[in-house]
Amino acid sequence: MNTLNLLLSRLRMKQLQLVTALDQHKSLHKAAAVLSITQSAASKALHELEVMFEAPLFERSASGMIPNACGRRVIEYAHLLTTDLTLLCDDMADIRAGRTGRLAIGAIMGAIPTYVIPALDALHAQMPAVTVEIVEDTSARMLAQLDDGRLDLVIGRSAVSAHPNRYRYLKLADEPLSVVAGYDHPPTTEGDLCMRDLAQCRWVTYPSKMPLRDLLERELDLAGIDKPVDTVSTASTFVTVALLNQGRDLVSLLPTDIAQLFERHKMLRILPVALRSPSQPFGIVTRRTSVLSPAAERLIELLRQSALNL
Repeated sequence: MNTLNLLLSRLRMKQLQLVTALDQHKSLHKAAAVLSITQSAASKALHELEVMFEAPLFERSASGMIPNACGRRVIEYAHLLTTDLTLLCDDMADIRAGRTGRLAIGAIMGAIPTYVIPALDALHAQMPAVTVEIVEDTSARMLAQLDDGRLDLVIGRSAVSAHPNRYRYLKLADEPLSVVAGYDHPPTTEGDLCMRDLAQCRWVTYPSKMPLRDLLERELDLAGIDKPVDTVSTASTFVTVALLNQGRDLVSLLPTDIAQLFERHKMLRILPVALRSPSQPFGIVTRRTSVLSPAAERLIELLRQSALNL
């Protein structure tokens, strides 16, 4: 541990360059010339390195300076470190040029089919080396991850934050909602329904304090229906779909784009219920003080183009 601490505080790349040059040229004079330093400076650097490792690294012989067992191991790791630093420089150049990198984004479920997926497809075509991580969660949870630096941007709602002025917000669209049931739910043949027609149904709801939970309770109140007490609460789209397909008396609210996706695959059925509450907007959220990577900036531009074209 003492050696490690010493290396971390005193080891210099010039010293590692010196041992690799000595390995190649077998002469302190020639190695110093290659590094553009004096021979006395090279001798001092080698001595400091040997003091750090508490062992000699080279043996002097008629054929020049030859690394011993310790020296060969130091040379081996010096090559590895040099290679890794070269790769680091290449990676940094690629990231600055937008050719590679990692992008972590958060998205509310309603934005994924129409906005996120097409934008990511276009991003991959332009920047195929960029690695993308997608988090699907509530806006509040994703904003916390944005604050911690775990996400580069969020497609959601900054208004749910207690401090919305911390963020830059660019509206993308409104999020229409649909009432859904499992696909085995009998199709409606008598025209549109109203919320009162669902008074006897059980609801799969969202956790409290989520905007969609508030909207559902407002719709029930407008219809003169008491808040349901025997609900199942989840923020998971998968859990919602699974529950709806297990109980024919279960209904829920989902973003219309998500509902249509599952209906096309015969996993859900959209019920013809007209909601009275206005659709809620969502958009691109970034930290006001953050510096975005080229990949993040390009994704934002692709998302904006998608919004303009829809």
